[in-house]
Amino acid sequence: MANSGTGPGPITPDGSPVEFYSMLKPNGEPELVAQVTPPGGSVLELGAGVGRVTHPLVGLGFEVVAVDESAEMLERVRGARTVLGRVEELRLGERFDTVMLASQLVNTVQDQARRALLAACARHVKPGGAVLIQWMPADAHDRWHVGMGRSDGDVTITMAAVEEVSPGVFEATMRYTYGDDDSGGGRVWTQSFSSKRLTDDDLAADLAAEGLRLRRFLTDDRTWLLAAPFTM
Repeated sequence: MANSGTGPGPITPDGSPVEFYSMLKPNGEPELVAQVTPPGGSVLELGAGVGRVTHPLVGLGFEVVAVDESAEMLERVRGARTVLGRVEELRLGERFDTVMLASQLVNTVQDQARRALLAACARHVKPGGAVLIQWMPADAHDRWHVGMGRSDGDVTITMAAVEEVSPGVFEATMRYTYGDDDSGGGRVWTQSFSSKRLTDDDLAADLAAEGLRLRRFLTDDRTWLLAAPFTM
């Protein structure tokens, strides 16, 4: 399945609806960054989108560089330096106290793409720095089902379809709504994507191949982890 999206407003190459993502709020990510980054430190945010996490990080006093492949997303980022480009190909020639890779990008189906994402993290983090990665653990993948989701005020996120198309490879479609869709006054988007089920050992092996080691999980649901460069 090729990533795709539908709905009002611009849709990014990976199927993300820009208007919908602009309505989302941070979900504890700035606090995680603050746990592992020195005050006033530098943060490289890979796949920053519209600045949902960027803006709170800037507000906390961090020096943020926001990277995304969507110009429409980056147009909405304020207070941070922005870089338009693919994460896998990023070579800024500088290193940061913390590198953040969110949105479960690491669960990409292509193994080579996953390694490229992790390599980008490794070549941009300072020695002794932190790499924060959001992923979908294997047990969480196993619980995916149609109808699961959450609501936050006027925003609703629901899994509209999901299928394991080959061992460990899932294709899913999310349905996003803002407002009262039942009355006809809401807005609706969809986003379809593929995702690979990764075990802890799978992820640890991919990290190690790029010179990173898994240090610990940062959240109770294990969806955020801290990695760091190997030291000699």
